[in-house]
Amino acid sequence: MEKLKQNYIIQAWLVLILTLFFGSSLAGVQLVLAPKIKQNKINETLQKVPDLLPGLSKKENSGKEPQLEIIPKTVEVRKNGKKIFYNVFQASRNGHPAGWVVKSSGQGYADRIELLIGFDPPVNAITGLFILEQKETPGLGNKIIQKEWTNQFLQKKTDREITAVKTKAAASNEIDAITGATISSRSVCAIINNTVGDLKEVLNKKDKNQKSGKG
Repeated sequence: MEKLKQNYIIQAWLVLILTLFFGSSLAGVQLVLAPKIKQNKINETLQKVPDLLPGLSKKENSGKEPQLEIIPKTVEVRKNGKKIFYNVFQASRNGHPAGWVVKSSGQGYADRIELLIGFDPPVNAITGLFILEQKETPGLGNKIIQKEWTNQFLQKKTDREITAVKTKAAASNEIDAITGATISSRSVCAIINNTVGDLKEVLNKKDKNQKSGKG
């Protein structure tokens, strides 16, 4: 009986040691890979910026002289007594404003959804949308990544909130919700609407300053 008890204790210690070993190994791997993952995400973002702005595709910018300049910025917004920070990419072409790409995120159905949203220089219309990260339900909510769906947002005006509807979109500010994934669809709309509400005035002012040579 005593021997059996000792065996159980030894096994318990072995399990504990193995758990600690593998846990430490995984943590070490994550620590090593984290900077690389972060850099890959930054690179993916920068590569997508031209695609989200009108007339700034990679094909147009394949010449020897770069036509497009992208300046990353951090924009601070105060909302409900709190500071909110947005990663914003200001694009100019041959010295003239070409638009903005904003990284934004919010809660989806399953997890957080991260977007890249393109805007024209005065932030009057959406020029592109890319789902940078999502963990929505496979076969349903994850259809938000499909270009056929995100293209609905192109040229939507920012003077009205965008709404996802179950029936066929009729109004200019409506888009078709994904069948069986209304929450995911509306979550994307909510993220865009919040971003516009937070940044439209700020970016519009920066655009005017850029045109006048003030910034």
